[in-house]
Amino acid sequence: MMKKTCLLTSVLLLISFFALCQSLFKISHGPYLQAMGETGVNIVWTTNQNAISWVELAPNDSTHFYGKERRKYFAAANGLKKEATVHNVRIEGLKPATTYRYRIYSQEVLSHESYMVHYGNVAATRAFGVRLPTFTTNSKAADALNFAVINDIHQRNGVMKTLLNQVDWKTTNCVFFNGDMQNNSRSEEQIFTSFMDTATQIFADHIPMYYARGNHETRGEFASEFPKYFPTESGRLYYIARNGPICFVVLDTGEDKPDSDIEYSAIADFDEYRTQQAAWLKQALKSDDYVTAPYKVVIGHIPPFGGWYGEKEVAGKFIPLLNEAGAQIMIAAHLHRSVKKLPEAGGAHFPILVNSNNSIIKAKATKDNLLIEMYDLQGKLMDSINIKATK
Repeated sequence: MMKKTCLLTSVLLLISFFALCQSLFKISHGPYLQAMGETGVNIVWTTNQNAISWVELAPNDSTHFYGKERRKYFAAANGLKKEATVHNVRIEGLKPATTYRYRIYSQEVLSHESYMVHYGNVAATRAFGVRLPTFTTNSKAADALNFAVINDIHQRNGVMKTLLNQVDWKTTNCVFFNGDMQNNSRSEEQIFTSFMDTATQIFADHIPMYYARGNHETRGEFASEFPKYFPTESGRLYYIARNGPICFVVLDTGEDKPDSDIEYSAIADFDEYRTQQAAWLKQALKSDDYVTAPYKVVIGHIPPFGGWYGEKEVAGKFIPLLNEAGAQIMIAAHLHRSVKKLPEAGGAHFPILVNSNNSIIKAKATKDNLLIEMYDLQGKLMDSINIKATK
C-alpha cells in the first residue's frame, strides 16, 4: 500500500510540474520586423498569455544597453496599452538610414477588473552577454538596394531554408513574401510552424520582411486575423514602400476564382475589394515616392494572364493604371512554375517575371541598373531581367 501511495504521489507531482511548466509566462514567437520605413517600423511578437508589451530602443553604438534608461515604446492604441497575446509596437520618429538595437518586453496580465490590474512576470529577450537584434531604417537617398523574393512555400520549411540559404544577408536590405506561404489559415500556431518561426530564425528579427498576401492566406477560419500578424503602416494589405532607389507597389490580388465559387462558402468579396484597391492605386501612383523613384517594381501574387477569373481581374483593374504610370516590372507568383512574359500591346507594357514555388529571386539595384535574377533550389541561375533606371 505504501509503495502504491508513493507512486501515486510521484505521478501527481509530475503532472503538477508539467502543468506549471506549460503555464509559465513566456514569449512564444518572434520578434520580427514589419512595415519598415524611413522613420518608423513595426515590431511583432506573441506571448502564451495575455500581457502588455513594449520595446526599448538604443542606438547601435558602443554604449552599453544598460548604460542609461532607454525609452519605452508601448503596444498601445487610443491612449491605452493593449492587453493581448499578439503584440505589435509601432515605433515612429526614427532617423533614416540609421541602425538601432532593440529589446522586447511583455508583462503578464493576471486579471483586470474595474480599476484593478494584477500583473505577473515579465518576459523579455536577453540583453546581458548577448548581441541584441538590430534594424536599419530605409533611406530614399540611397542609390543602391538588394532584395529577395520567395513565394508559394506552402508550409515547406525545408524548401524555404534551402532558398534563403542562398541569400547574402550582409548585403540584403529586405525580403518579400509574395503569397501562399501556407496552405490555408486555421490558427496562430500554423502561421509560425508553417514559415514564420523559420523566417525569424534566419533573418526577420533584423531584416525587414514585406508581405503580398496570396490566395491561400485568404482561406480558413483564421484568415481574417492576417493583419494582426503582418501589419502595414496604412492598415491596408496593399501599399507602396519606398526603399532606396526603388518604389515597390505591393498589391493584394485576392482569390483566383469568382466570389460565388463553392470553394469560398459565400465568404469571399474580392471583386469589390479589387475595385477599391484600384481606386487607391490610381492615387498612389501619383505619390512623390513613386514618381521620383528610379525604379518602379510591382509585387503581386496572381499574374495578369492565364485565363482564370482572378487573373482577368488583375489584368483589367490594375494593369491599365500601371501602364499609364510607367511601371517597369511585375514580380508575380501563384503558378508554381517560372515564366518570363515580355511587354506586349494590349497587355502589360512592362515585363512580368513569375517566380516558381521552388526558386528565389535575388535583385540588386544600383544608380544605373536593376538586375533581377531567379535561382533554383541548387543555386543555378534560371533567368534574369536587367532594367535601366529612369531619370
